[in-house]
Amino acid sequence: MRVLLIHAESFEYQVRDRAVEEPEEFEPSRSSNKMEQVLVAFCTIEKDDEKDPTQVASNAVKAVTEVADQVKTKNVMIYPYAHLSSNLASRNPAIKVVSTMETLLRAKRFTVQRSPFGYYKSFQLRCLGHPLAELSRTITAEKPPEAAAPVQTEYVVMDLKGKLHRPGEYRYAKGEEEFRSLVEKEAMKKGLTGGGEPRFLDYCKKFGIGWEGYSDVGHMRYGPEATLIFDLISDYSWSLAGRMGIPVFQVRGTNIFDLSIKPVKEHADLFGSRLYKIDLDEKSFVMRYAACHQQFAMVKDWTISYRSIPFGTFEVADSYRLEQSGELLLCFRVRKLHMPDLHIYCRDLENSKDVSVDTHKVIYEEIAKLNRDYVSVYNTTRSFFEGNKPYFIELAKLESKPILLNFVPEGIYYWVLNIEYHIIDELDRPREIATFQIDMGNAKRFDISYVDQKGAKQYPPIIHTALIGTVERYIFTILDSCAKMEQQGKKPQLPLWLAPTQARIIPVTAEYLSHADELARRLNEGRVRADIDDSDETVEKRVRDAEMLWIPYIIVIGARERSAELLPVRIRETGEQRKMTIDDVISEVKQKTSGCPFRPLTVPIHVSTRPAYRA
Repeated sequence: MRVLLIHAESFEYQVRDRAVEEPEEFEPSRSSNKMEQVLVAFCTIEKDDEKDPTQVASNAVKAVTEVADQVKTKNVMIYPYAHLSSNLASRNPAIKVVSTMETLLRAKRFTVQRSPFGYYKSFQLRCLGHPLAELSRTITAEKPPEAAAPVQTEYVVMDLKGKLHRPGEYRYAKGEEEFRSLVEKEAMKKGLTGGGEPRFLDYCKKFGIGWEGYSDVGHMRYGPEATLIFDLISDYSWSLAGRMGIPVFQVRGTNIFDLSIKPVKEHADLFGSRLYKIDLDEKSFVMRYAACHQQFAMVKDWTISYRSIPFGTFEVADSYRLEQSGELLLCFRVRKLHMPDLHIYCRDLENSKDVSVDTHKVIYEEIAKLNRDYVSVYNTTRSFFEGNKPYFIELAKLESKPILLNFVPEGIYYWVLNIEYHIIDELDRPREIATFQIDMGNAKRFDISYVDQKGAKQYPPIIHTALIGTVERYIFTILDSCAKMEQQGKKPQLPLWLAPTQARIIPVTAEYLSHADELARRLNEGRVRADIDDSDETVEKRVRDAEMLWIPYIIVIGARERSAELLPVRIRETGEQRKMTIDDVISEVKQKTSGCPFRPLTVPIHVSTRPAYRA
C-alpha cells in the first residue's frame, strides 16, 4: 500500500463519474465533503495487500496516527487514490482496507471522512507547506513484533542508614519532595497521566531545534545556533571524560554491525524490539544503540596489561533506538541520539566499585552545575545488594538522600548494578538523564581480556557511563531548567558557555557600524561570541529581539559610545545595566566560562546577512 499524506488547511471533494465497473455504493451525504485543518491520506491499495487487508489497514492507521500527532490534528480524510502504483488491488480487498482504516481511526477518537471508492472526483486542496505537510509512506502487511513479557521487579526505598522500606510506607523528610515524586511515579505508578505541554518545546524553536519531517519519526534537526550548542556539549563531554583521573582514549568507528557475529547478536538480543535492523547483501545488520559494539570490537584487539588498568574508551556515538512513536519527545526520547559513551575497564569487581564511586561523584557534580539535583533508581539483584550493602550506603550518602532500589531477577542482565539518574521536570515527571552500569558479562562475550600479575588471563568488569546523559538529554535538562526559572519569575537563560551569541552589539544607526565592527572583532578575538544587529529595525525592537534570544550581554552604540572607553552593557543574568570596557566583558565571560569549551560563531556576524531560518 502506498500512502501520500498532506496536511491541509482545507480539503474538498466532489464525486463526478464512475471510474470502475462496480464502484462502492455510498450514501448521498458522501457525494461531497469538506474538512479543515485536516490530514489527507491518499491511499493506493496494491495487489500484495490482498493477503491480509486488516493488518495492512492497522499498519496504515499507525502511520497516519504518527503523522497526525506530529502535525497536531484530529481530522483525517481517507481518499482512495489509484495513481501511486500500477500494481492495484481488486475492488473488495481495497474497500476493506480503507473502510477498516476508517473504523480504526474513529476508535482512536479521530474525526474521519472517507471518499467513496471507484469514482472520478474533483478536489481542492490547500497544503499548509511546512516540513511535515507532505509525506509518503509504504505500508506492508508485516505484523509488529510481539512485546516480551515484562520483567517482574520489586521496589524498595533505602534510607541513609541502609534500612529498607516499602514505597508506600516510607516517611519523607523535608526537602525530599523530588524523591517522593520519583517513588510515587516509578514505583507506585501514581500521577502518570496528564501533565500538559512542556514549556521547553517553545525554547527548542527559539534555537532551531526540531523534528526532521523528511526522515523517519523521532529524528532531529539542528539549525546553526543549535548545532553550535550540540558541538559544545560534545566537546564538554570529552573534556569531562578526560578529568576522571584515569587514562581515557577517544576512538571512532561505524554505526552498523553484522548480526551473524555471535557477540554482536548476543548483545543485540538484550534490546529486543528497540533495534533498527537492516537487511543487505543477504545479511542482517543492526544499527548500534550505544558505543558498546564499536569500542568492544576495538578493545578486544588490544594487548592489555594489569599495569594499564583501569582505563577508558570514549566516543560521542550516534545511536539508534526504535522507540514507540507515541512516546517520542523532542530532545528527550528520540530514535537517533548521540551518546557520550565512556567505558571503563577495571581489574575486578572491587576496583569497579571504587571507580564507580568516583563516577557517581562526577555525575552529581555536573548536575549541580546546572542548579539541579538527581533522584536515583538503583536497578540490581537482591543478592548483589545484600553482598555489597556498605557500597550502596556509601553511594547514597554521596547523594545525601534516600535511594529507590529496584530488585530485578537474578541472571537475566549483563550488569550487576544499573543506576538511572533522574531529574524531576517542570511537569513533575521523572526524566532519566545520566546513567552508569557495572557490566560483568560483555568482556567475556567480546573476548576482552588482560594479563594479571601472575600471567593469567582475566576478563575485566566494564563500567558503562554517560556522565551527562545523551547530548539530546543534556539539552533537555538545560531547557527544562530554563522552564523552571520562568516558573519562578526569573529570566530564563542558557549557561553562558552554551549561549550561541554571548554578546550583541546594536549600532543606533549605520553611521556607527564601523565602530561596532571593531568592538565585535575585539570580542571575538577575546573568545567571546559577538555579533551585530545592523538591521533596519528601531533600537528598541533590536534590543527586544536580543532579549527574546536570551543574549547575555547587549551593548548599544551611539554617538556617546563611539569615543568612550566605558560602554553601557545590559546583563541578562542580573537584569542590570553596567558600565564596562570591552576588556571587562572579555574578562567576565572568560571567568564565568572557565573550564568549558569554546567554539566561534556558526553564523555571519551581521544579522542583516542571515536568512530567516528559525522554526
